[in-house]
Amino acid sequence: MKKYLIVVFSLIVAVLLLDTAYYRWGISLPRPQEEEVEVWATTDETTIYVDRGQGYQPFVVRGVDLGAGIPGHWATDYAIGEETYLRWFRMIQDMGANTIRIYTILHDDFYNAFYQYNKGNDDPLYLLHGVWVNDYTLNSHVDAFDASFLGDLIEDGQDMIDVIHGRKKLSDQGDKGTGRYTKDISPWVLGYIPGVEWEVSSVVYTDQVNPDKRQYQGTYFRTGADASPYEAMLASLGDELVRYETQRYGQQRLIAFSNWPATDPFLYPAAVTAYRYKLACVDVEHIETTEAFQSGQFASYHVYTYFPDYLQSMREVAATPPEEIDQRMGSVLRKTIDHRLSLLGRPYAQDLLKDSALTDPSGQVNTYYSYLKLLADHHTMPVVISEFGITTGRGMAQRDVNTGRNQGQMNEQEQGQGLVRCWRDIMDAGCAGGCVFSWQDEWFKRTWNTFPLVDLKRNPYWSDYQTNEQYFGLLAFDPGQERSICCVDGDGSDWQEQDVVCDDGKVTLSMKYDVRFLYFAVSGEGVSLDTPLYLPLDITPKTGSSRCQSPSLQFSDDADFILQLDGKDNSRILVQERYDSLRATYSQEYYRRDAYADPPEKDSPVFGPVNLPLTLKALLPNVDQMIPTGEYYESGKLTYGNADPTAADFNSLADFCAGEGWIEIRIPWQLLNFADPSTMRVHDDYYTCYGVEFMTIDAVRVGVGGGEATIQMTAVPMQALGTKPAYHERLKASYYILQDCWRAE
Repeated sequence: MKKYLIVVFSLIVAVLLLDTAYYRWGISLPRPQEEEVEVWATTDETTIYVDRGQGYQPFVVRGVDLGAGIPGHWATDYAIGEETYLRWFRMIQDMGANTIRIYTILHDDFYNAFYQYNKGNDDPLYLLHGVWVNDYTLNSHVDAFDASFLGDLIEDGQDMIDVIHGRKKLSDQGDKGTGRYTKDISPWVLGYIPGVEWEVSSVVYTDQVNPDKRQYQGTYFRTGADASPYEAMLASLGDELVRYETQRYGQQRLIAFSNWPATDPFLYPAAVTAYRYKLACVDVEHIETTEAFQSGQFASYHVYTYFPDYLQSMREVAATPPEEIDQRMGSVLRKTIDHRLSLLGRPYAQDLLKDSALTDPSGQVNTYYSYLKLLADHHTMPVVISEFGITTGRGMAQRDVNTGRNQGQMNEQEQGQGLVRCWRDIMDAGCAGGCVFSWQDEWFKRTWNTFPLVDLKRNPYWSDYQTNEQYFGLLAFDPGQERSICCVDGDGSDWQEQDVVCDDGKVTLSMKYDVRFLYFAVSGEGVSLDTPLYLPLDITPKTGSSRCQSPSLQFSDDADFILQLDGKDNSRILVQERYDSLRATYSQEYYRRDAYADPPEKDSPVFGPVNLPLTLKALLPNVDQMIPTGEYYESGKLTYGNADPTAADFNSLADFCAGEGWIEIRIPWQLLNFADPSTMRVHDDYYTCYGVEFMTIDAVRVGVGGGEATIQMTAVPMQALGTKPAYHERLKASYYILQDCWRAE
């Protein structure tokens, strides 16, 4: 019996060791090198070709970027399950897409679902798989040749290759997914896009500290004579990934290296370079393939319509006399930038555009199309715009001044129309396809002009409609398990007696809230948009005023905000100047003064618009005069419309709607200085905290009146929303608009 137990135990140990060696350490019998390499996707100068069993045919990438986030979870929680992925794959393909792009190794649920969806499917979805570089590494003190950068990229890339071949087990991977990857999805993996949007500082630093590493000669990749050290690093990365898959699995796939405008191959005028911080170039034309690489290389770019719009900046510079540019930039700054550009030795965009107007085939000025064409014409390989998108977020962070495809303040219909126009620009420019960013909204995201105002550690637990980055998806996550608690459409059917907070016998004010909005309803005799109404709101007990100077109003309590209902086109939110977040965060950039040197009084009666920043400096600042240079817009201006997604006149940006004797309003939390409704924390007094700090509240005070008499305010208890937000999925109107475009091709 003892010998039997020893034998059984030894077999178990042997099996575990073999399993670990095979799935975790990657140890296996060497593949015979004389065997042919399997290749089913290749490229020429402009086109990707895929062999689906009937020879190589042109393949246009109609893709969707798929993130890892869902409400209540960070992306690195990898909380999306297999059933959800299967449902999403069907929706994605029904839209007309043929490709999904992911950025890193996900949990095994994704790969299991992808295998199940494609197995036996004559019309499968294809995959472009990324290899991620975390933000810490990208912004750390190391250069790109460091083991923590290039070494980790290679190791993660090899893990990715094992994963797609179903021969890996991963655990405790930090930013990457974990699980048992036993499904071979390689027949549907089109190619790899290692890397991220490279930080300019990382590229410049790597090039400067490694001047002797410009050349790389590998089995599959090598550098050209004009390569930079950063490009040599990428060549070595590509060579290692192709070598690993070729030798271990006998297969090769398409490969591209991630890029974006901030490190595109071109140089721009000194003023544009200084304004856009365009100090680095990465050009994959300097990365060549050898005959041993039988698949193909393509160029991958993330390109959005509004940022950074180098060509629009060039138009503005071109309209400015050279002597004025020198005067406003300063001769020293211009000479410094010109010297930096001369060291890079890359093509000048203005020279390449000499014979090309900045218009699209329709004749409209369209710098997005012109930039795409610049990229496509530059490259001798197919160009795929692997990220393009338009957000439906209420807050706006950038403007597209030529075609109006802005970063924010676009409703779902405008998102769809903008995406279709982007797609046509991509195809008209001669690109080989693109991927829409993104499939689903992602609540954990942040945006530069709102991140100082919220608790970034709590983002996934509520839906911040002011942060545009959260709403690039074609799939929305709306509040409520099955439907929202209030649909702002003016009919009043969503309101119950228990929602009433104020009733003076003539006008009734009701209020409730969910993970995205505070909702208000005003009802009563004579309530209409023809008669101005004012709703004072007291958010923090530390500041506020019992009167407003303009318009002239009196309140029973101190108000921080006033919701002014004054017709369809003149309704807005006003904020007491002491509680104005723009003044507290960006006063220096916009007013050229220190907000904390002369703060407003706590009970100041001055109320003004609620604004959000768009830019923090001008293209051509005047260095000799301290004048405001930034641009902002009034985010507190309210939009009238029907917010019912089932209505024919649905407007996803609608803030208020009126019916017979009813006005319904929904206000995003952040617009009222809530930093985290999941814990009911709001902005503290900026001027006693010397910046944006948070405090917890358990009630707000609200009221309603016409302004003829003192408006009485009532306390409304506020309960923290917690960490398990209720939500339901909804395909946006943009999904169906893009579907009509893609399915017609």
